[in-house]
Amino acid sequence: MTPPPARTLAERQKDTLHRLEHDVDVWVATAAPDGGVPHLVPLSFVWDGATLLIATPAESPTGRNLVATGRARLGLGPTRDVVVIEGVVQAVTPEDLPEEDAEVFAGQTGFDPRRLATPYLYFRILPQRVQAWREENELRGRELMHKGVWLLAD
Repeated sequence: MTPPPARTLAERQKDTLHRLEHDVDVWVATAAPDGGVPHLVPLSFVWDGATLLIATPAESPTGRNLVATGRARLGLGPTRDVVVIEGVVQAVTPEDLPEEDAEVFAGQTGFDPRRLATPYLYFRILPQRVQAWREENELRGRELMHKGVWLLAD
């Protein structure tokens, strides 16, 4: 099987932004600050053009790890069209999240943690590094964002 030609940086960034704007679920990888076992879970998200917003139980391994380290790694899309995002994380209580953001999250994901008995936290993830590739021919040049700055200006 011959893979399609490698996309340009502009095409990859456009495809990545489309995925962020239209996908609903992302794999979230975290680890405890003491070098504990990595933890990986699928969570729903909303992209606001600069950050991803997720929610998870405050006392879950993911919630505890995000609070403790302030870092996450995300995987978006299938393995042959993947976007990997490394970001810094800010925990937000449901009370501190603007009502509009909570409504957008519930409307776009179909999930409203405010209605559950289990205490949830929201987390804003600010991407610091973004990579995207489909096949081996796209491994070179897969980095789209470095230190929080898109390599190709909008």
